[in-house]
Amino acid sequence: MSWPWKSLVVAFCFGFPFDSSQARIAIVLNSGDETVSIIDTKLGAVTRTFRVGKEPHHLMSTPDDAFLIVANAVSNDLVFLDPATGDIKRRLARISDPYQIGFSPDKKYFVTASLRLDRCDIYSYSGSDFKLLKRIATPKAPSHLIFDQESKYVFVTLQDTNQLGAIDLARQELAWTVPIGKQPSGIWMTPDNKYLLIGILGEDYVEVIDWRARKRVKKIVTGAGAHNFIPAGDGRHVFLSNRTANKISKIDQQTLTVVDELPGPGGPDCMDVTADGKQLWMTSRWIRKVTVVDLASKKIVKQIPVGKSPHGIYLRDHAPRR
Repeated sequence: MSWPWKSLVVAFCFGFPFDSSQARIAIVLNSGDETVSIIDTKLGAVTRTFRVGKEPHHLMSTPDDAFLIVANAVSNDLVFLDPATGDIKRRLARISDPYQIGFSPDKKYFVTASLRLDRCDIYSYSGSDFKLLKRIATPKAPSHLIFDQESKYVFVTLQDTNQLGAIDLARQELAWTVPIGKQPSGIWMTPDNKYLLIGILGEDYVEVIDWRARKRVKKIVTGAGAHNFIPAGDGRHVFLSNRTANKISKIDQQTLTVVDELPGPGGPDCMDVTADGKQLWMTSRWIRKVTVVDLASKKIVKQIPVGKSPHGIYLRDHAPRR
């Protein structure tokens, strides 16, 4: 299957055209009510909300940053937004249950984790086309993805079987699995390409895995409901949301220790860091808000009402993804 850009269905959002020169924006996915909220980050308020598809959970930029992809798990499609305005530009159908998505570092592969269908799909990516290469059956509930820096493997947390899986991209097969903690969720690769950090949602820690040796090397205790990661942008630290503990942990990736904690009310989930490194924005999933924390004072400076069960969040002006 191959779907060139010219065959994509162009869709339009509700409301008036948005002038990107007037504001810097945050884009928030409201997975519970099938919408996207656009926030003016200077005003700290939602300027518009529009329907995007059923169960939008995660989003990410294309490798060239030309589009922001929203993955609609139940609609079985991808929606391409203008990252500067949030306007819908294209819709790509027949992408089966894209709960989590990712591009390999070499930009050759696009991978989707199909949480409810128990498989991962590998697509070739040319910069213009997506071509389905292989559907790979996995143990139950593949959740979050991360790649090694050489684009040899994509690693997937298998949430309902308490395992980590490694998919060989060249062979397009599940290469191995190893047991890990209860309900593994978010996953991150350390900058030295040596360790995987895995948020153990069903417990209170990050599991550190030496993926080449396929063994656990450490537990970093963080808080109940250890969930998802975002890099701080300094090449050394990463933030982790602890959904049940309602706090954010800052982890030093060199020492593999927690070095700071921040408030994270209402079931913190996905996060982003402002380009100047001064604020952490997060979706507070259980209270229908986006929470903004000042990183210097470690205090909440703003909470912005959005839609039901906000999940993914993207800041147009964000810190480096490292």
